[in-house]
Amino acid sequence: MSSKDRKKASAHRKLQRLRSAINSTAINKTSIIVDASRYIQELKEKVEMLNQEIGTSGMSTSQNPLPMVLVLTDIRKQEENSKVYIDLKVLYGFQKVTVETLEKGFLINVFLEKNCPGLLVSILETFEELGLDVLDARVSCEDNFQLEAIGGENQSNAEGMDAQMVKQAVMQAINKWTENI
Repeated sequence: MSSKDRKKASAHRKLQRLRSAINSTAINKTSIIVDASRYIQELKEKVEMLNQEIGTSGMSTSQNPLPMVLVLTDIRKQEENSKVYIDLKVLYGFQKVTVETLEKGFLINVFLEKNCPGLLVSILETFEELGLDVLDARVSCEDNFQLEAIGGENQSNAEGMDAQMVKQAVMQAINKWTENI
């Protein structure tokens, strides 16, 4: 079998999998793609409906501290029972984390657009795990969450830590906190 034939067979198999995943009865390539486009549009509308339901569910801001957005991440079909599974990811509001390297330590800035009760504790625990001593900090948790901290490396962990490692650890603390709310 030539390379061209293998590519054609592979494309055909993928098209048939797509057809099966969207429950299309179309036979030609163009019709399958049109059906897939319609199916994706229907899924987007369902996601939008769910977002609207979440927004109007009457939750107070203490129950729902960050605005949520549902994002379609994956569609797959299980061959045994022909069920279609849709994965949605919940995103919580706007967040920004920056970490700058200082002469001896880091300047860490965290901003989230909503008040986040308990997040400060999670971030401070992360600093402790990293071996960072908080030398100075300013925090605001009134309308949004803002943290500006200067973290100095303690003597036992003075080597091998960079700004990217600190940023990643803070982002993980935020993600872990959002999973627990």
